[in-house]
Amino acid sequence: MYEGVDTVILNNELAYQDVLPVAFKPLARPMDAAAVAALTDRNVRMLQVCAVLEEQGALEKKDESSPHAADVLRLEVKVNLLLDLVGQLLAAQVPRPVPALVRFNALGALWKSSNPPRVGQQGLLEIWLRDSLPQPLALIANVTHVAADGHVKANLVPPGEATADLLEKLAFRRHRRQVAGSRQPRRPGNETAITRILR
Repeated sequence: MYEGVDTVILNNELAYQDVLPVAFKPLARPMDAAAVAALTDRNVRMLQVCAVLEEQGALEKKDESSPHAADVLRLEVKVNLLLDLVGQLLAAQVPRPVPALVRFNALGALWKSSNPPRVGQQGLLEIWLRDSLPQPLALIANVTHVAADGHVKANLVPPGEATADLLEKLAFRRHRRQVAGSRQPRRPGNETAITRILR
């Protein structure tokens, strides 16, 4: 049965797709093992934080009957608002690339660039997943195709098991939210549980 949601695939694997700030920074030479290890650690920490931030609203689904559920949800909404405001301040202080449609997983990436790299070029593909995160996800990419319209395809250097697992979970959570959103009937007046609680 068709659910009204297209599964986002790249290299025969589930992929994450969104309009996000994305940049490709060419590498003059391959990164040494210590630099790759530091990059991997940073990516793992950043993806773990991103996963925690995406858990918002989980309490509402688990136990609405709890006497403190509404209070906890209100606090969670306020913390998320603060994180968004901090993200806006960070984005204003540190310029980010223009957002573009990007699709990626642990195997590869597709994005559009106004200044595309050359085929065969290796570099860091930087993707800012959330405004509230001070650093981008940085993946080592080898450019395999550049279309005339600026669409770029790259294979990723294997990012390590932990990073690959977190990227897979990121893509799965996005896909699961899209499927759930397509199945959920709209509430009267577009009211959500959060808007009911904040009234």
